[in-house]
Amino acid sequence: MESYFVKNCNTSWPTPRLLVLRLLTVADGKTLTAAEAVRAGALFDMTENSVRVTMARLTQAELVEAVDAAIYRLGAKGQKLGADVAAWSTVDQRVTEWDSTWIAVTTGGLPRSDRKVLRARARALSLLGFRELDTGLYLRPNNLSGGVDTVRARLLDLGLGEEAAVFKASVFDSVRQEKALSLWSDMQLEASYKEISQRLNDWLATKDKLPREAALRDVYLLGDAGIRSVIFDPLLPAPLVNETERQQFFATVRRFNNEGRRLWYAFFKESNL
Repeated sequence: MESYFVKNCNTSWPTPRLLVLRLLTVADGKTLTAAEAVRAGALFDMTENSVRVTMARLTQAELVEAVDAAIYRLGAKGQKLGADVAAWSTVDQRVTEWDSTWIAVTTGGLPRSDRKVLRARARALSLLGFRELDTGLYLRPNNLSGGVDTVRARLLDLGLGEEAAVFKASVFDSVRQEKALSLWSDMQLEASYKEISQRLNDWLATKDKLPREAALRDVYLLGDAGIRSVIFDPLLPAPLVNETERQQFFATVRRFNNEGRRLWYAFFKESNL
């Protein structure tokens, strides 16, 4: 059974694929045995067969590779994914002082018929905190370390499309400037920081009262939701967001993640005795 906190928040039950890849990104020694994967999957009602089939498919896709009999680590393609996920814990270190200019992306000339390409483009823009100002024109504050060049390289790496123009913009007319400053208002970031932080702290205060299996599920699901919130945070500057509240929220997610790692490490250590 899940705890009250998990049942009353927006968490996503993992698939075998997501569970295996997530565990491999945080595994002690960066390896995971098939038996550990099966035991972890059982916590989420996954059958042994579904977990083993998933590991075989991940191996075939080069996301996972076998390093010994029934011992796995991230493969060549999975290592890049793992590095991207692991970077969440230091993502706030990328923020610099805002000079009131913007980073702009135009997508009007990019292909629009391939749905896979469109999804990759939308995800790239979302991960970097861009919002659409006018049709085909996306903006974010120019407050990330490395500026336009680094953001351009990151967007292309994520699948934006080589033809997209990425450039610094400033001096919008008053109507567009006002619209630009309000592009992220619907995210209600400060309220989200407080809500998720409270949820995580409440769980930490009551975790010792939970059955172990429920605690392991909870800490995975809540931690995953918290990390997703960090990964997709637009990293806005003041005055568009309260930066102190964001820093406190990120610190809470890091603290919660450390507790999750402790619980899961103990679980795997016991399974190997």
